[in-house]
Parts: sequence; structure tokens; C-alpha cells
Amino acid sequence: MSAARPISVLISAMGGEGGGVMTDWIVAAAQKADLPVQGTSIPGVAQRTGATTYLVEIWPQTNAELGGRRPILAVHPEPAGVDVVIATELVEAARCCERGFVSPDRTLLIAATRRVYATVEKQAMGDGRFDPERAFRALREIPARTMLYDPDRLPPPARGASLNALSLGLLAGAGVLPIPHEAFRAAIRAGVAPETNLRGFEAGLALAAEGLPGPEPAAAPLPPRAELPEMLRHAAATLPADVLAVAEIALPRLVHYQSAAYARRYLERLGPVLAADPAPGGVHRLSAEVARQLALWMCYEDVVRVAQLKSSAARFAELRAEVRAKEGEPVAVTEFLKPGIGEAADLLPPFLGRPLRAWAERTGRIGRWHLALRVRSTSITGFLALFLLARLRRWRPFSARFAEEQAAIAAWLARILAAARRGDHDLALEIAACARLLKGYGDTYRRGREGFALVMQHAVDPARAAPAGDASAPGRVARAREAALADPEHKTLRATLASLAAPPPLARAAE
Repeated sequence: MSAARPISVLISAMGGEGGGVMTDWIVAAAQKADLPVQGTSIPGVAQRTGATTYLVEIWPQTNAELGGRRPILAVHPEPAGVDVVIATELVEAARCCERGFVSPDRTLLIAATRRVYATVEKQAMGDGRFDPERAFRALREIPARTMLYDPDRLPPPARGASLNALSLGLLAGAGVLPIPHEAFRAAIRAGVAPETNLRGFEAGLALAAEGLPGPEPAAAPLPPRAELPEMLRHAAATLPADVLAVAEIALPRLVHYQSAAYARRYLERLGPVLAADPAPGGVHRLSAEVARQLALWMCYEDVVRVAQLKSSAARFAELRAEVRAKEGEPVAVTEFLKPGIGEAADLLPPFLGRPLRAWAERTGRIGRWHLALRVRSTSITGFLALFLLARLRRWRPFSARFAEEQAAIAAWLARILAAARRGDHDLALEIAACARLLKGYGDTYRRGREGFALVMQHAVDPARAAPAGDASAPGRVARAREAALADPEHKTLRATLASLAAPPPLARAAE
């Protein structure tokens, strides 16, 4: 045979994204072009919604040219032997690089730069997200050629198109396959949802010809709140640039979460921290870290917040896009909720909620009494239930949970300010970072709150009691904080705190 080797296309797809459909399109288009072709699929581990690898191999000579001879094509990919890799998620693309399927002398990488978080990322006690910069570095340095795109930043004809059809258009436009565009169009017309997928294919072709926008995420638009412009102007006039970058994101979230007054309270709390921040080298590391952690803490998750998010128009639009619903096509959404006695106590006024919670914890009912609910949020009754629950945000400032959170925030800030004012900048930074332990909802939050309290009592307070300038104090707090993130039962944390409290061993006398 005069041809040296087949052209290999590897598709790394997640469940429900049409990787198998795209494989069928490529195979059908190759057959229409009279090219020998073979497509195989290899089921993978369900890191998100299931992952499947598809391999398509195409011999670049027609059957007529081969004169009855048949090439032998592979059934699984080989490292350094793939010409095109297509991925619909950032880390999946980086995984292909890690496994050697993307090579610098051969491979075209077509990939979406969005993130769909894996189960292990969501389960982490702290921020378990994979560092996206590491993935971007691999995608920039390893492939021979890249076509990267953010689905949310594409121009209107391509935005909202199915990723498999869009990727097929990019593949066809890249010119690496000896298949005419009309063969791809014919394959799409013979498959599912031909009109929608043809639009996505044509959008991909146009992007391949015109160039793709960069993968950097666009700034989120501000909610239309009348109070925000003035508040943001005030923040821009009073906050240093590194703190303002956080506040510009935090203030709209706080207004949406509770009110403009609540957002102003956030700015008031930042004032003393800025005054105490020595800002070494002109960098306000302490103030920026407090600004970030404070915004997250003040937007703590409760049943009101969960209802607010689940009944939002943006979430319904996102779900419709995820299932690729057509205009006017009904979509049913069922929410699985499991409120318990703790959530009920959180909503009550302090004089009722605190005794109820204490009784439930004392009797062991706090983790056992739950009400399993299935709420159809797309029905009138289900949506109204969530909508009315979300309206309870006006009641939130009078609830037991609100009082507890605000008192805990005040105590945390007091510890930070005490360390900063006596010159222990690094210790103040470590105390601020301890708010990372507080995340999530329900049992997840309770475990984090327990770990946070242990670190404050047995690591932070002893460090503050040590002489000013104790160089080992920040390291002890950091060790305790990282130990609290190691396991939900806090076994590692308790062992670490015990070792920190133990006196140093006596030096052995020289023999």
C-alpha cells in the first residue's frame, strides 16, 4: 500500500454528550467518501456522568484505489499514535495529554475548556478542584496544534449548539480528514435531530475558518440591582486594587443573597482589616484573603439559599441547555431534598432554635431525623413551594442560624485583627484561611464547623497566646487546618492537635 498509516481520531466524551453519535457521523461520512473506516468504543470510569473513549481509524485511500485490499485498523488507541483528539471538557483533554495520546509532532487537539467537576473534586473537604492552569499549560505546550474554545463565549450561531456537532464542524474545518464537507452533512441528515445538528456543524465550520475566541472566562454580568452601581463606585474609591477585585464579585452576590444593607455590612467589616493590614510590598494579601473568605461565609448555605438557587430562572435555563431541550419543549425537573431537624432549628428564632438543636444533638436525633422529599420544581405546586421558601430570606436575619453565623464571623475577625495588630501578619493570614473549612450544607457543613471550632480552640488560640513574633505559630495553625481537611471524621485533625499540644521530647544526654 502506498499510504503509510491510517488517520486516528480519539473522542473522549462524557455520558449523554453524544460521543457515540459523533463517532457514527464520522464513520458514515467516511463510508460515503468510499474510505475504509472502523469505529470502536471503550467504556470508562464514571468520574462524572460516565466516560467513554471512542476511536475512529480511517485509511486515507479509497476502496477503489485499494483494488480489493483491506487495511487492518486498530480497536484501541496507542500513545503517540493519535492524529486528532476531541474532548468536551478541560480536564478530560488534559487527561488525554497525560496518557500520551496527544503528541507534539502529530496531534491536533480540539477541546472545550469548560469544567464539569468530577465526584472526587466535589467530595473534598476543602477546595478539591483541579488546578485549571495546570491543564491549560498542558494543552498549550503538548499538542502539535490546538483548537480550544469556551462554549459560553462563542458567537451567537455557535453558542448553545450541541458540542458533538460543533466539534464535528471544527474537525471538518481543520482539514485533517480526506472527507468532503457534504459527506458530513449527509451523515448528519441521516441521524438524530438533523436540523439542530446541521446548525451546530455549520457553526463549527465557520469558527474553524474565522478563528476561535480565547478560552479565558468572561466576567459574569452584574444582577440588575439599583443599589449596586453606587456601592461599587464607593468600593472602587476606597479599596486597593487587589481587594477591589474580590469585592466587585462579592457585592452583587451579597445583594442577591440578602440585601444591599447586608452588602454594606460586608464593606464595613473589611474596614478594620484594611487598617490593620501592613500590606508588605504594597500587596494586601491579608485583606484580599479576608475579603474572599468573608464573602463566602456571609453567603452561607441554608434551606432558604437552596430554594433560592433551585427556583432561579438561570438554573432552569442551564438545565434546559444541558438536556438540549428545543424551544417550547417541556422539561420535568425533580428535586431530591432531605431537610432534617437541624434545618428546622436554623429557621426558628434563637430562643426556640437553640434549645431544639441542643436537644436533638443531646439525644442523637440531629443526624437521624430527616424528611425525604421529591419536589417537582417544574410543576406549579413544586415551584411555588420553592419560591415561597426562597422569599424567607427576609426572615433570615431573625433566625437562630443567622445569629450564630454572625457571632462566629465576629469572633473569627477578632482573632485575625488581634494577630495583625500585634505584628503577626503570617499568623493572621493563616487564621483567615481557616474559613476554608466551612462549606456546603447539612451534614457537610456541620462536620466542617466542628473542625473549624477544634482548630480555633486548640491551634489558633494557643498560637495567639504565644509571644508576639513566634515564627512557628503560623505553621502550627496551617498544619491543623490541613489536617481538618484530610477526613470528615477529623481523626487526622485530633491526632495533629494532640501532637501540637505535646511537649517536645527531651534531648538525650550524650553517652
